[in-house]
Amino acid sequence: MTLILLAISLSVALCVLAFNFAIYALPVMAGIVAFQHVHAAGIGFGLSALAALAGAAVSVGLVIAVLDFARHPFLRLAALSMFAAPAAVAGYALAHGLAKHALDSAIALNLLCGTCGLIVAVAAMINLSALGEDVLSR
Repeated sequence: MTLILLAISLSVALCVLAFNFAIYALPVMAGIVAFQHVHAAGIGFGLSALAALAGAAVSVGLVIAVLDFARHPFLRLAALSMFAAPAAVAGYALAHGLAKHALDSAIALNLLCGTCGLIVAVAAMINLSALGEDVLSR
Protein backbone atom coordinates (compact mmCIF):
# COMPACT_ATOMS: atom_id res chain seq x y z
CA MET A 1 0.00 0.00 0.00
CA THR A 2 2.85 2.37 0.83
CA LEU A 3 4.48 1.72 -2.52
CA ILE A 4 1.25 2.55 -4.37
CA LEU A 5 0.86 5.83 -2.44
CA LEU A 6 4.50 6.65 -3.14
CA ALA A 7 3.99 6.02 -6.86
CA ILE A 8 0.87 8.19 -6.93
CA SER A 9 2.55 11.03 -5.06
CA LEU A 10 5.61 10.84 -7.31
CA SER A 11 3.38 10.92 -10.39
CA VAL A 12 1.56 13.98 -9.09
CA ALA A 13 4.85 15.70 -8.25
CA LEU A 14 6.22 15.00 -11.72
CA CYS A 15 3.02 16.32 -13.32
CA VAL A 16 3.26 19.53 -11.30
CA LEU A 17 6.92 19.89 -12.27
CA ALA A 18 6.14 19.26 -15.94
CA PHE A 19 3.28 21.78 -15.77
CA ASN A 20 5.62 24.42 -14.35
CA PHE A 21 8.18 23.67 -17.06
CA ALA A 22 5.53 23.81 -19.80
CA ILE A 23 4.46 27.29 -18.72
CA TYR A 24 7.91 28.64 -19.53
CA ALA A 25 8.23 26.96 -22.93
CA LEU A 26 9.07 30.15 -24.89
CA PRO A 27 12.09 31.14 -22.76
CA VAL A 28 13.34 27.55 -22.81
CA MET A 29 13.03 27.41 -26.60
CA ALA A 30 14.77 30.78 -27.00
CA GLY A 31 17.53 29.65 -24.66
CA ILE A 32 18.06 26.39 -26.53
CA VAL A 33 18.23 28.17 -29.89
CA ALA A 34 20.72 30.72 -28.54
CA PHE A 35 22.83 27.92 -27.06
CA GLN A 36 22.86 25.99 -30.33
CA HIS A 37 23.82 29.01 -32.44
CA VAL A 38 26.60 30.15 -30.14
CA HIS A 39 27.92 26.62 -29.62
CA ALA A 40 27.89 25.92 -33.38
CA ALA A 41 30.06 29.01 -33.89
CA GLY A 42 32.84 27.33 -31.95
CA ILE A 43 32.45 29.20 -28.69
CA GLY A 44 32.90 27.19 -25.51
CA PHE A 45 30.21 25.56 -23.42
CA GLY A 46 30.29 28.20 -20.67
CA LEU A 47 29.67 31.13 -22.99
CA SER A 48 27.02 29.14 -24.83
CA ALA A 49 25.21 28.56 -21.53
CA LEU A 50 25.49 32.27 -20.76
CA ALA A 51 24.02 33.09 -24.17
CA ALA A 52 21.17 30.66 -23.46
CA LEU A 53 20.36 32.43 -20.20
CA ALA A 54 20.51 35.79 -21.94
CA GLY A 55 18.25 34.58 -24.75
CA ALA A 56 15.66 33.32 -22.28
CA ALA A 57 15.77 36.57 -20.32
CA VAL A 58 15.48 38.66 -23.48
CA SER A 59 12.42 36.70 -24.65
CA VAL A 60 10.61 37.34 -21.36
CA GLY A 61 11.81 40.95 -21.26
CA LEU A 62 10.59 41.57 -24.80
CA VAL A 63 7.08 40.38 -24.00
CA ILE A 64 7.01 42.44 -20.78
CA ALA A 65 8.21 45.51 -22.71
CA VAL A 66 5.43 45.04 -25.26
CA LEU A 67 2.95 44.72 -22.40
CA ASP A 68 4.24 48.00 -20.99
CA PHE A 69 4.17 50.01 -24.21
CA ALA A 70 1.01 48.59 -25.78
CA ARG A 71 -2.13 50.21 -24.46
CA HIS A 72 -4.57 48.52 -26.80
CA PRO A 73 -5.94 45.29 -25.26
CA PHE A 74 -5.63 43.34 -28.53
CA LEU A 75 -1.91 44.15 -28.79
CA ARG A 76 -1.40 43.04 -25.20
CA LEU A 77 -3.34 39.85 -25.94
CA ALA A 78 -1.19 39.24 -29.03
CA ALA A 79 1.99 39.59 -26.95
CA LEU A 80 0.66 37.22 -24.32
CA SER A 81 -0.45 34.80 -27.03
CA MET A 82 3.06 34.80 -28.46
CA PHE A 83 4.26 33.66 -25.05
CA ALA A 84 1.41 31.18 -24.57
CA ALA A 85 1.51 29.41 -27.95
CA PRO A 86 4.60 27.30 -27.19
CA ALA A 87 3.17 26.62 -23.73
CA ALA A 88 -0.03 25.30 -25.32
CA VAL A 89 1.97 22.98 -27.55
CA ALA A 90 4.00 21.78 -24.57
CA GLY A 91 0.82 21.19 -22.53
CA TYR A 92 -0.76 19.26 -25.40
CA ALA A 93 2.36 17.11 -25.80
CA LEU A 94 2.57 16.53 -22.06
CA ALA A 95 -1.02 15.32 -21.85
CA HIS A 96 -0.64 13.24 -24.99
CA GLY A 97 2.44 11.53 -23.62
CA LEU A 98 0.65 10.68 -20.38
CA ALA A 99 -2.71 9.60 -21.78
CA LYS A 100 -1.99 8.00 -25.15
CA HIS A 101 -1.96 4.46 -23.74
CA ALA A 102 -4.87 5.02 -21.36
CA LEU A 103 -7.48 6.17 -23.89
CA ASP A 104 -8.51 4.17 -26.95
CA SER A 105 -10.69 6.84 -28.53
CA ALA A 106 -8.74 9.33 -30.63
CA ILE A 107 -11.47 11.93 -30.21
CA ALA A 108 -11.37 11.69 -26.41
CA LEU A 109 -7.58 11.82 -26.48
CA ASN A 110 -7.56 14.95 -28.65
CA LEU A 111 -10.21 16.63 -26.49
CA LEU A 112 -8.26 15.84 -23.32
CA CYS A 113 -4.94 16.99 -24.78
CA GLY A 114 -6.49 20.14 -26.27
CA THR A 115 -8.04 21.01 -22.92
CA CYS A 116 -4.72 20.48 -21.16
CA GLY A 117 -2.95 22.62 -23.76
CA LEU A 118 -5.52 25.38 -23.27
CA ILE A 119 -5.13 25.22 -19.48
CA VAL A 120 -1.35 25.47 -19.72
CA ALA A 121 -1.61 28.38 -22.19
CA VAL A 122 -3.97 30.30 -19.92
CA ALA A 123 -1.70 29.62 -16.95
CA ALA A 124 1.28 30.92 -18.94
CA MET A 125 -0.64 34.08 -19.83
CA ILE A 126 -1.65 34.63 -16.21
CA ASN A 127 1.89 34.05 -14.91
CA LEU A 128 3.46 36.40 -17.45
CA SER A 129 0.82 39.05 -16.88
CA ALA A 130 1.41 38.89 -13.13
CA LEU A 131 5.17 39.04 -13.65
CA GLY A 132 4.75 42.03 -15.95
CA GLU A 133 2.54 43.86 -13.45
CA ASP A 134 5.08 43.16 -10.70
CA VAL A 135 8.04 44.37 -12.75
CA LEU A 136 6.26 47.42 -14.14
CA SER A 137 4.85 48.53 -10.80
CA ARG A 138 8.32 49.23 -9.42
